[in-house]
Amino acid sequence: MEKGRVYLVGAGPGDPKLITVKGLEALQRSDAVVYDRLAGAALLMKAKPGAELIYVGKRPDRHTMKQEEINQLLVDLALQGKTVTRLKGGDPSVFGRVGEEAELLVQHGIEYDIVPGITSAVAVPAYAGIPVTHRDFNSSFLVVTGHEQPEKLDTTIHWDKVANAADTLIFLMGVAKIRYISEQLIQHGRSPATPIALVRWGTRPEQETLTGTLATIADQVEQADFKPPAVIVVGEVVRLRDKLKWMEKKPLFGKRILVTRARAQASELVDRIAELGGEPIEFPVIQIREPADPAASSRLDNAIRQADGFDWLMFTSANGVSHFFDRMVQVGEDVRKLHRVRIAAVGPKTAEALRNRGIVATSLPEQYQAEGLFESLLPELQAGQRVLLPRSAIARAWLPKELVRLGLEVVEVDVYETVTSADGAEVVIDLLLKGSVDYITFTSSSTVTNLWNVISAYHAHPLELLSKAKAVCIGPVTAQTAAGKGIPVHCVAPEATVESMLATMIEDRVN
Repeated sequence: MEKGRVYLVGAGPGDPKLITVKGLEALQRSDAVVYDRLAGAALLMKAKPGAELIYVGKRPDRHTMKQEEINQLLVDLALQGKTVTRLKGGDPSVFGRVGEEAELLVQHGIEYDIVPGITSAVAVPAYAGIPVTHRDFNSSFLVVTGHEQPEKLDTTIHWDKVANAADTLIFLMGVAKIRYISEQLIQHGRSPATPIALVRWGTRPEQETLTGTLATIADQVEQADFKPPAVIVVGEVVRLRDKLKWMEKKPLFGKRILVTRARAQASELVDRIAELGGEPIEFPVIQIREPADPAASSRLDNAIRQADGFDWLMFTSANGVSHFFDRMVQVGEDVRKLHRVRIAAVGPKTAEALRNRGIVATSLPEQYQAEGLFESLLPELQAGQRVLLPRSAIARAWLPKELVRLGLEVVEVDVYETVTSADGAEVVIDLLLKGSVDYITFTSSSTVTNLWNVISAYHAHPLELLSKAKAVCIGPVTAQTAAGKGIPVHCVAPEATVESMLATMIEDRVN
């Protein structure tokens, strides 16, 4: 069997967007991902569908896997012919023991890449508003590991030299030793009044910062019960924090938000959440595809060929627009066939999808759902008119029933179908169990149903998990579906748009 390849990847400090392009490419092509607790959940969700996720960090019920065991695990996976990503927090070469892992790979003749990452030593202080250098305060910084026993710290760190070796000192993994560290720095020449900051879980929603001086910080840590992991910054640059703390001012800072809509549609919501300071977790529980039933495809093709015989073409989603016009090209027709047909759209996103095809919708309803579309068109609808309605295979029956009631002839065709996707379910369920998700966004009834079904397959009590986060629904129909399953609906966006959902979450956070 041909040997696989191993990528020793620096994941950055936690914000999934801080991984390098090369690191993300490795993650997305790997058959197995070996990670520890410093690799964020949002990043794991970007792994290749079906990839084996292997946790080698510490759990309450299990000790940390020994480094020698991790080294051997990488070898074993590669010898099975797998492409492997070893995902490490920060940069793998900065106290990441990447050298030990690479040495064993060399011994077994396994090819590997070391992919540098953004080190937490620089990124975490920056997210707390502390640049590690500033020409008014310092021109140097020193990075030291603090994750050692005091007696070992004395043998590995020359305190008489370190204390004043650089203007800014950065200790990684030293929270448990903060009293000893601060005492040694004072004893070897640093002023007790020197500013110090501890930044916990920097760049993540859990980010928390504690500031003080060398003289006071140990007591502050004990009083606040401040836990690791954290980066410690010692030096005058800490004084800049009050002026420069930019991340914490963002309206969704500190919020982890589950995005359940299809991946092709989720990008706008995901990007906006990140821009507003939240951490989006992409969990596309629905996958959109062409109808699997040949008969449904045949009905669609026939409707497209006869499209010039309809008075109305009504779209109730942007997906319907995309799949309809793509299919139109596939069957050899083009948009000129519709020059006599009046085209309507349920909302701004659907209208935008039409504009991208060179078509302006007849009108836009004030209420962005089927009821609103019907009400806005009611004055123009006449008995005997023919309506082509390209929709999802599971779309609501309300609109066609109302059109038929008025005497219109309605032809419904399935242009796409939604199926359940469960990739990354274990990661999401773990977050929900821990209560680490603040909001769950539901953008359609199918996202509610599919998320429920996915969780039900892994956990006996889905309502127990889904009640741990605040449910935000895009409209009343989606909210009704959620409520029907017993899911507490925390808030409903007044308009069926991404921006309205975001504004609703921001308002909820402020209040």
